[in-house]
Amino acid sequence: MDENPTSLRVKDPGIRALFTLDSRWQAWLDVEAALALAEADLGMVPEAAAAEIVKKCKLELLDRDNIIEGLTRTAHPLVPLVWELSRICDGDAGNYVHWGATTQNITQTGNLLVLRKAHGIFLRQIATVLTAMADLAERGADMALPGRTHGQHAVPATFGYKVAVWIDEMARHVERMKQVEPRIFTVLLGGAAGTLASFDGKGYAVQDGVAKRLGMTAMPMPSRVVADHQAEYVCLLALIAATCSKIAREIYTQMKQEFGEVEEPVPPGTVGSSTMPQKRNPKLSQDIIASAMQVRALAPQALESMQTEHEADRTTSITMNHALAEASGHMGDILSRMAMMLEGLTLNPERMRKNLDLTDGMIMAEALMLTLGETIGRQEAHDVIYDAAQAAATSDKNFTELLEADPQVQKHMTSAQIRELLDPTAYTGDCAAMARAQATRAREVAAEINAAK
Repeated sequence: MDENPTSLRVKDPGIRALFTLDSRWQAWLDVEAALALAEADLGMVPEAAAAEIVKKCKLELLDRDNIIEGLTRTAHPLVPLVWELSRICDGDAGNYVHWGATTQNITQTGNLLVLRKAHGIFLRQIATVLTAMADLAERGADMALPGRTHGQHAVPATFGYKVAVWIDEMARHVERMKQVEPRIFTVLLGGAAGTLASFDGKGYAVQDGVAKRLGMTAMPMPSRVVADHQAEYVCLLALIAATCSKIAREIYTQMKQEFGEVEEPVPPGTVGSSTMPQKRNPKLSQDIIASAMQVRALAPQALESMQTEHEADRTTSITMNHALAEASGHMGDILSRMAMMLEGLTLNPERMRKNLDLTDGMIMAEALMLTLGETIGRQEAHDVIYDAAQAAATSDKNFTELLEADPQVQKHMTSAQIRELLDPTAYTGDCAAMARAQATRAREVAAEINAAK
């Protein structure tokens, strides 16, 4: 459970509430109801019995104390629920509850119903994040700042360009989330060992009927050891978490006093330290990074949980369920914080511009080299600019003055041309256009998600 006090200010997306015992029990009952109806359609159980089972597959009708007592006595996760459902069914309907199914058929399918609800919440959260990114991309489209590679100034970019990169990556995650839906949300109904023997030759038809009623697909091979689809979902959440963490780390860095280019929301009254009153800590960024680390750490667990021997092994079911539930809980927290952080992000274009001048024009070395290269060749121009840049970096000499004093440069460029080329705001390429294009894309993806609610 998230115990970070900043969660008091972050909207609870409701993911953890989905993974409670009661929520899972109701999902399992939903599967039992769909099973009874599918079997009734095929003449395997009486229609009246199926109708009664469906009528009683509501958790509030069951005696919770009976179920808990049964769990304590049997140490079995489903049998006491089946017993209680059978008990409250009128007539002989209880005799047809759970007909031909095995525990994992019900629990895995039900757990995926729960996960599907979480999946819908994640998509809506991402739509909110993308909308916030679109606003940021447009606001920062023309805000020039140092582009950095290997932690050092490279060439000028804009803040909007940074956000455009985030949008591009997040939009692909939405594509992945939609693509995996038919693979992830699938019914497992193969019986005890996945052989369909208990369904008297009608196993695939039963599974198809259950899938149709639950709005899911049906597994081609309903084997209890098939878990790649569940592992895929954990890995997908790990990918999304990694993107969110990368963004949070960027903001964390840019918020440092040495950079001062952005600041995440710091509401009045927020305390950063018990002993340092001046602290304005990047709490949201840190929470995102920490939670994302935990999601990524669950991906290996999910992959290990695919290593199920023979036709079933409860060990790997336990670990897979844990990985899915934990990864989902953290993902909801991450996306809530992402939305809050991006919606309230403060941009400081003056500091961005000031940071561009930290190297006294050396960030424009590429532009100078290319212009000079038009007359003396690219490689020779590289050497000339390189010598001036290295001399400025290792001494107290001024880069601009070194260029103006260089015979090769003087021969082909005037001081006015040099100083014009040293303007970093004139060398941001297509950054602004990319920022605005991705802002449009973000809004389109968000609109598609919201329209599908």
